[in-house]
This record gives sequence, C-alpha cells and structure tokens, in this order.
Amino acid sequence: MSDTVMTDKDSIASFGRVAVVMGGNSAEREVSLKSGKAVLAGLLASGVDAVAIDAAQNLTQQLQEQRIDRVFNVLHGRGGEDGTLQGLLEFMGIPYTGSGVLASALSMDKVRTKMCWQQLGLPTPPFSMLREDTDFAALVARLGTVVVKPVREGSSIGMSIVDSADALREACGKAKTYDSEVMGEQYIKGGEFTVSILGDEVLPAIELQTQHQFYDYDAKYIANDTRYLCPAPLDADATAHLQALSLQAFRALGCEGWGRVDLMRDAEGKFWLLEVNTVPGMTDHSLVPMAAKARGLDFNTLLLKVLAGTMVSGKE
Repeated sequence: MSDTVMTDKDSIASFGRVAVVMGGNSAEREVSLKSGKAVLAGLLASGVDAVAIDAAQNLTQQLQEQRIDRVFNVLHGRGGEDGTLQGLLEFMGIPYTGSGVLASALSMDKVRTKMCWQQLGLPTPPFSMLREDTDFAALVARLGTVVVKPVREGSSIGMSIVDSADALREACGKAKTYDSEVMGEQYIKGGEFTVSILGDEVLPAIELQTQHQFYDYDAKYIANDTRYLCPAPLDADATAHLQALSLQAFRALGCEGWGRVDLMRDAEGKFWLLEVNTVPGMTDHSLVPMAAKARGLDFNTLLLKVLAGTMVSGKE
C-alpha cells in the first residue's frame, strides 16, 4: 500500500460532497452514531465537504436533497453491512466505502461465511444451526463448550458461551430475540486476535485480553480493563501466518477497501477464523484506527485512505 494520500486542496475537493451515513435502526445504532461522529469530525478537519446522514428514515431522500457525490459508510449492522445500503447506492450511482453487495451480504451472515471458508479449506470452528428440534445434548457432546450466536448480528450482541444442554437451549432462545437464525459454534479456548485490512495491506494484528468470558459488548464499549496488545506479541512466523490467513479469508468473501478479520488461537498455536467485519467501529479508540496508528497512520489519514478507495476503477 502506498503511503501517498490525497491531502492537497484540489485532491480533497475531488471527493465532492461526502455523506457519512450512520445510525440506522439496527441493534448497533448507538455504536454507529459514535463512529459516525468521529468520522465526520476527522473528514471535516481534513477539509472534506462532509455531512452526517442518519439512515433511520428517508435515506434516499436525504442523499438526493444533499446532492451527495460519495458515501463514507459507518452504518454498522443490518442495513449497512448486509448489502442493503450497498445495493441502494449502486442503484443510485453513488460510490461508497468498503465492500460491495455480495461480499457485504456474505460477511454479515456468519453461517454462509463459514461455508465459504470450509469450501476453501480455511480453518474455522465446527458449527451447527440451532432449531427447536435440535438435539442440544448431542450437540454439546459433539462440540463441547458451544458459542451461541445470532447468524446476522454484530458487536457480540446476543452471544453466549455454554457447556450444557439446558444452558444451550436457553442461550438459543436469547439469541433468537435478535435473529430468526441462530448457530452454535465450537468454542476455541485461547487468545483472541483481530486483523485489520486496508486496501491490499494487512495492518498490525491486535491481541485482545479481557476479564470477561469473551470479548463481549461490554468489553468492547464499556469496560475499562480490556487490554489491547498492538502489535500482537507473536513471533515472526506466527505473525506472517496470521496476516496471510486473514487476507486470504477477507478476499475469499470478495471483500475490498477495508475491514477487519476476527480469529482465535488455540493452545496448540493454530489460528481459527471467526468472522469478517466489513464496517468496523471507527471511533479514535476503535481497533482499526489502533492498528493503523501502529502502522504510522493517524486517524484522519486513515479516513482519507478509506475514502480514496471509492475513487478506484469500478467504484465510480
């Protein structure tokens, strides 16, 4: 990745009028608003003609009335990461940051993501769909400790880790309040890692350490004792393997522009792919900006690089 970034007035002006699309109606609305506020402030500080648009209502009308030239998408969760916004913007002819319709839809769906990876032989924990007629006792016997997840939700919302049939049934009911489809994934005990992608470059990995059972919503956004080790304390071989695996997983889904891959590392040192975030958090304390900073990119420069991705061939 070149470190050249559009910083002169003419280059900044070529972005035109940029809408920072945020908010919406998903379970991640509040997180999205925080990301949007930070992105808007950063773009304005760089001289970009940027405006905030809350996608909660009349999004098409707002885009038309504001005469938007391109969109910086920080609409987390449903509507923003599942291909819906991307499809609307494609139809309207408005370039946007991040992955396209298909890659966004695939990445938002944890089950279809894992199916793609399995087909390519990439390591991802075994899983099963959870339904009313699921034999919960048999599933616990097969997988051991189980991570229960809504199939199409982010920020660890609706997740539980259980190790008994009764607890699995209860966790399934909890997850179904967020999505009609729920999965149970084999729990990988070990280190939690996240790897950010910017263009064709893999940024320094981050190891996440929390006192919680896992890196849940509270550990992400509320707790002040979560530790972030960046770059992750891995040897050269493990670092190279982690970066290569993350980029392969990202590209396997057709993702582009920028995003984040989440993984676990088991006691034997093997990395396991969990999911891809195509619209990660973008406050100045979020993980992608943290990785970019370790790479030598400040927050505002990171934003300009992400936005510049909308000007490559095929985006306009």
